[in-house]
Amino acid sequence: MKRTIFFLADHTGITVEAMGRSLLSQFDGFTYETVHWPFIDSLDKARRVAERINQTTIESEQKPIVFTTLVDPQIRDYFKQLDVPVMDFFETFTARLEEELQLPSSHALGRFHTTDNNRAYDQRIHAVNFALNNDDGAVTRNYTTADLILIGVSRVGKTPTCLFLGLQHSVLAANYPLTEDDLENDLLPNVLNSYRDKLYGLTIDPHQLQRIRQERRPDRRYSSLEQCKMEIKLAEDLYKHYTIPYLDTTSMSIEEISARLLQHINRAAKVTNE
Repeated sequence: MKRTIFFLADHTGITVEAMGRSLLSQFDGFTYETVHWPFIDSLDKARRVAERINQTTIESEQKPIVFTTLVDPQIRDYFKQLDVPVMDFFETFTARLEEELQLPSSHALGRFHTTDNNRAYDQRIHAVNFALNNDDGAVTRNYTTADLILIGVSRVGKTPTCLFLGLQHSVLAANYPLTEDDLENDLLPNVLNSYRDKLYGLTIDPHQLQRIRQERRPDRRYSSLEQCKMEIKLAEDLYKHYTIPYLDTTSMSIEEISARLLQHINRAAKVTNE
């Protein structure tokens, strides 16, 4: 049975969904269904949501997982009393920032969305939705409007990078997985041929890739070092054959990866405009 995931927010819920889905995408084979509950700005609303969470636990006979960006301390504490795992993005980072900045948080609702540039905010929302809807090669018809199409083998970091680029920089980033069949044929998948100028490859040290895969699917051919070495070599050979720029992400944070990709996008845009 699929696990139920609750996304709770005191505003639109776009942020908590993007961050939650990004984390969940790291767990191959994990299937889930989602419940979105935005605009939880009172204890009365929180109680109604809690009833739904408890009912889900009873009906499914397993605890749902709750992701939240709730700001109000009372409402956050209310959900922490439930007998379910709660992933609190707000609390995770705010206390550390208060300590570092020597400033108290305002705990004001919707500050992330308070902006004089509504158009820029709408672009971020659109970019995050674009990343979610064009993840893992599931949909390719939107590639004509993509700013960037990341390609690479499984577990190399394509999905979280696309989401980060969308959420932080409004980049329309899609991603396409290079499967073993693609790599053994030594040919770029047909669906990508028309978008060669938008492609960017990701690679990683095979030993690190094995560690990542072992955490998800241990003791399988998919996560063997031999398989990881083979896939990485063939992927890099493909990049070189088609002159596709690529980046080794082994020792890079998602912020560093995104910064390099932004430089590439800006250079490409400059060449196009000249």
